[in-house]
Amino acid sequence: MATRLEHADPLELPSIRDAVRERRPWSRLATAALAGVIVAVALAVLALVVADDLSTGRVLAALLVGAWAAGALFVATRRPQEGLGALMAAAALAGAVALFGDALLAPAHAADARDWGSALRALGIAALPGVGLHLALAVPDGILGTRPRRVATGLGYVASVGLAAYLVDRRPDVSVTAVAIVGGGCAIVGVVGYLARCRKTQSAHERARLQWIAWAVVVSATASVVALVLHELVDWPEAGAGVALVTTMLVPLALALGASEQIAVRIDRLLVHTITLAGLAAMVAACYLLIVLGLGREPTGDEQTLLGLSMLAAAVAALLWLPVRERLTDVATRRVYGERHAPDEVLRTFGSRLTRALPLDELLLQLAESLKKTMLLSVAEVWTRGATGLERAVSVPEVGPARIVVGAEEESVVARAGVSGAAWARIWLPAVLRGDDDEVVRVAPITNSGELLGLIVVRRPEGALQFSEADDQALTELARQVGLALHNVKLDSALQESLDEVRRQADELRASRARIVEAGDAQRRSIERDLHDGAQQHLVALAVNVNLARQLADTDPDSAKEMLQQIGHDLQDAVQELRNLAHGIYPPLLMDRGLQEALSAAAARAALPTAVDADGIGRYPQAVEAAVYFCCLEALQNAAKHAGVGAEATISVREEERALLFVVADDGAGFDLTSGAQRGHGFVNMSDRVGAIGGSISVESAPGRGTRIAGRIPLSE
Repeated sequence: MATRLEHADPLELPSIRDAVRERRPWSRLATAALAGVIVAVALAVLALVVADDLSTGRVLAALLVGAWAAGALFVATRRPQEGLGALMAAAALAGAVALFGDALLAPAHAADARDWGSALRALGIAALPGVGLHLALAVPDGILGTRPRRVATGLGYVASVGLAAYLVDRRPDVSVTAVAIVGGGCAIVGVVGYLARCRKTQSAHERARLQWIAWAVVVSATASVVALVLHELVDWPEAGAGVALVTTMLVPLALALGASEQIAVRIDRLLVHTITLAGLAAMVAACYLLIVLGLGREPTGDEQTLLGLSMLAAAVAALLWLPVRERLTDVATRRVYGERHAPDEVLRTFGSRLTRALPLDELLLQLAESLKKTMLLSVAEVWTRGATGLERAVSVPEVGPARIVVGAEEESVVARAGVSGAAWARIWLPAVLRGDDDEVVRVAPITNSGELLGLIVVRRPEGALQFSEADDQALTELARQVGLALHNVKLDSALQESLDEVRRQADELRASRARIVEAGDAQRRSIERDLHDGAQQHLVALAVNVNLARQLADTDPDSAKEMLQQIGHDLQDAVQELRNLAHGIYPPLLMDRGLQEALSAAAARAALPTAVDADGIGRYPQAVEAAVYFCCLEALQNAAKHAGVGAEATISVREEERALLFVVADDGAGFDLTSGAQRGHGFVNMSDRVGAIGGSISVESAPGRGTRIAGRIPLSE
């Protein structure tokens, strides 16, 4: 056996199926089914042997027993774990017992044999309702899954036992009334249970098995009804009951087909057509019974032949009615409209085209062409809403582009107007008219939820027929469908724009994350470098000087004192160096006193003369204050590098509409925004820092007009 799927040999599939079948154990139910089949077949054959005559009915009954036995054997072999095969074998056995008992009733047999025969016939007939109810409630797998089904089955067997006692007591006569009452009651309960099982099933294979049974019952019932009606009306076939008996062989056949795993034919379509034909046959039969027997008299002689031929003609006409009607409708429509489809067919074709994912331009063009052909138009146009008004999207024949500017008031009127003529268009949409007063025009607004999305404009030549009410209704419905299509296109465009924006933001987020990581690494390297080159050097020198002072303390106390005094000054310098380093990481003044004083201190240290306007602001979250402070510091550093000699800067911070706004502006040299300078390292750092807390940065600059950097950070409630 191959271990990898791509190397599997297709020839191994049958062996796999055989292996699966071999793993199914032969159950007791299958054994019981096999035993029942053997006994049923033996009794049926024996019935044919001991019968005094081989009548057609007896032979058909034996064939029916054989059909149920064969179906039971097939089901038991295919599905040995299910009880369906055993139930079918029980049905075959009941029929075989009844058939064998009937064969013993021949006058040639002894009285004791005839007495036994009548008892066996009664027992076989009485067992059929109970077994049939059990089978109907247990299909398709032979399992009574619920308590109500088990109770109903038990009551059915009780009724069969009672019927058996009654028939045995009245033997050799068989009470048709008693059999009909018990059998009819069991049939009603069985049909109700079967329909309930069909409604509740969720498995596709189980549903198919149930549908096979329904197909067999419908075909059998239809054939039986037709045979009985023909027998009553024209005395053909002579054995109407025999035909009905033969058709029931389809039931075990359907049970066997449903149990087969190799049946790949779908039954649903076949069942639909079968039910349709059955209803048609029942209607024809009922009509003939009502008219011939109910309102007339029973036919005789040649009248029966004529009646039979008329029934055959009616059946043929009924079967040919639908295809012939469709063909005649196509021919008549082509002659009347000059096209295969009537005007309202455009609605159905447009709806079907919507499901094919065609481009909008092609879809509208096909719509205009169909309208022109089916409504006998001279021109068909479709206008769609653009950025500046209504634009002619397509026209047949092609007349070129055009645009209509529609104001807000006019748009509201047009959207509510409905299908209108030339008089209305002359007032509200004169641009759609071509100056020909005699032209027959209809304008249908395309709307969705009260929004005007376009127009359908159709024209007929001078002297042509006016548009009918049916035409206006078709245009209204068509405009509604086109409006839905245009609305969907609008939603698709908006969704695509949103998707592009999300992708752009995702790309920016990934880039900003990379820059933040890189900036953090650079900041740590800068701190390490500052510590190494600044405070660390001071501290190393202090350690050396302290060691020297200790050595001079005994031999030269005066020099040691001077050295200790110098060490004190150096220590103060080291402390200041560490303070400056800490101030660069996060200013203590910002943490203690807030933005206003921290920015004022930063402005005092700036290379350019800088004024600060931050009156009235309060304290904010640490992340917000840090973002504003460092962005302003970065902007001042950029201004010091690029603004030029003599430039001055201003810092403005204010709170407005639940947002903190800050602006850093200078009156220096400025730069051209198209040069890409705003994408430099400093501007990117500011954008990342503010964007991390939901804010935004904008840059305004021009050569000779200075630079203005503005930021906005939203404040939470």
